[in-house]
Amino acid sequence: MNDYRVDEKGYYGAFGGAYVPEILRRAVEELQRRYVPILESAEFRRDYDRLLRDYVGRPSPLYLAGRLSQKYGCRIYLKREDLNHTGAHKINNTVGQILVARRMGKRRIIAETGAGQHGVATATVCALMGMPCVVYMGKTDVERQRVNVERMRMLGAEVRPVTSGNMTLKDATNEAIRDWCTHPEDTYYIIGSTVGPHPYPDMVARLQSVISEEIRRQLSECEGRPSPDYLIACVGGGSNAAGTVYHFLDDPDVKILLAEAGGLGIDTPMSAATIHLGRKGIIHGAHTLLMQDEDGQILEPYSLSAGLDYPGIGPLHAHLFTERRAEVLAVNDDEALRAAYELTRLEGIIPALESAHALGVLPKMKFRPEDVVVLTVSGRGDKDIETYLKHMDR
Repeated sequence: MNDYRVDEKGYYGAFGGAYVPEILRRAVEELQRRYVPILESAEFRRDYDRLLRDYVGRPSPLYLAGRLSQKYGCRIYLKREDLNHTGAHKINNTVGQILVARRMGKRRIIAETGAGQHGVATATVCALMGMPCVVYMGKTDVERQRVNVERMRMLGAEVRPVTSGNMTLKDATNEAIRDWCTHPEDTYYIIGSTVGPHPYPDMVARLQSVISEEIRRQLSECEGRPSPDYLIACVGGGSNAAGTVYHFLDDPDVKILLAEAGGLGIDTPMSAATIHLGRKGIIHGAHTLLMQDEDGQILEPYSLSAGLDYPGIGPLHAHLFTERRAEVLAVNDDEALRAAYELTRLEGIIPALESAHALGVLPKMKFRPEDVVVLTVSGRGDKDIETYLKHMDR
């Protein structure tokens, strides 16, 4: 049997590790030593479970989408992470990590954000815990995600627009790491996805695994069995996908379908389909697949979705792909937009553009009437209304 969990050195097969500058080594090694004892402590579990229940609003519903199921000829359940407090799955991780930060004695929080969902979730828990918060966000994303920027500021966070590169998620992450290098002693970096140096990919996956834990329990109630035939999730860095598949990795009967951002097409220079287009390399402290040129320079990704235009991928997902445990499909901008409008008009649910990429997988598959499909709606579409309005004719 393949082992899909992280090993003691922070690797998933050939991917992972902690490639960090010397100035951060002490901070990273401290986190590596302490994260598992903290996450497994009774005190942490008590506080984390209470906040997930009373503050986040978990469990999130598992909804049988009747009209969508009828169209695609199977039983499609939507895992409604869009109904969490702050409107996305990101809060599952930030609630957990800020509890870790407090137990480590950190006094200041920094984060990166793309679509703004992780930034909002980080600003939210910092307001809850009374901790100062700085969020780095690419200037391009600041302009196309204005609502989330104002939400972060309303919550008391300082939003720092990043003007390097193509001014999106990769560049925001670069600036957050520079900040951490300058303040390693008192600052805790809440990374929002299953990326970065070990232990972040594993820690984020563990904190997001509440999604698949609930799916097993809810499916048992709805279908009389804990496992679906298919799991579908979008993947940028990979946090919601990791949470969706976590408790099913060792079950070969559960097929995993991941949707990455095809942009204008993988045969064009305007794409963020890292797994389709990437090669092995190092980005933001981890060895993984990333989009790069022949000289090893990181290529600028493109997607209509601010949360998916990342040139790398979490090492867990690189491992799942290379081991053929997951099938990865590229969903282009126009396909995601059509899928978003389809869900809106069939089920009355407006998904985030990121989630729309997962929905874009459905037309590419042939399902049987007896198939049970669980698709994670990672966030709600309020933040993307301006983009949707520009494409009303689709």
